[in-house]
Amino acid sequence: MSIPDGFRLAIEEAPTRADRAFIDQALDDFNAERWPGHPIERVGVMLRDADGGLVAGLDGVAYGGWLFVNNLWVSEPLRRRGVGRTLVAEAEREALKRGCHSAWLDTFSFQAPEFYPKLGYEIFATLDYPPAHRRYFLRKHLRQPTLAPMALDAVDRPPHMG
Repeated sequence: MSIPDGFRLAIEEAPTRADRAFIDQALDDFNAERWPGHPIERVGVMLRDADGGLVAGLDGVAYGGWLFVNNLWVSEPLRRRGVGRTLVAEAEREALKRGCHSAWLDTFSFQAPEFYPKLGYEIFATLDYPPAHRRYFLRKHLRQPTLAPMALDAVDRPPHMG
């Protein structure tokens, strides 16, 4: 590996929130230049108590026709009472309003892998990660996608592989 003069490479155990946000924004800008008209939109569905405290929430992203559920959390006293199901349903409803045709997420074997199939999600990939556990990737079609024609060559190979 070659680092240009005047630069230094650093391995950082705890990158700052600002640095992570900078990288996210730089990648978003790069993607927007190459695929205009497909903004990245945050989707949040929150449940708050009478004092405004967060007791459950879903954090996601709508992009390119897909909803990605980044995080779903329900406080212990509210689990197994339909709150998680409601949060996911509301996020899916909002995703449809924003033009999404599908949703995807991931969960660990020690979290709630049995929860999502009950909501219509199907496993499409699994990793043996972390040690002694599994990570499941699940998807759900919310409606039939509208696909623009694409050359098979572009689908079969990344553009740099000619």
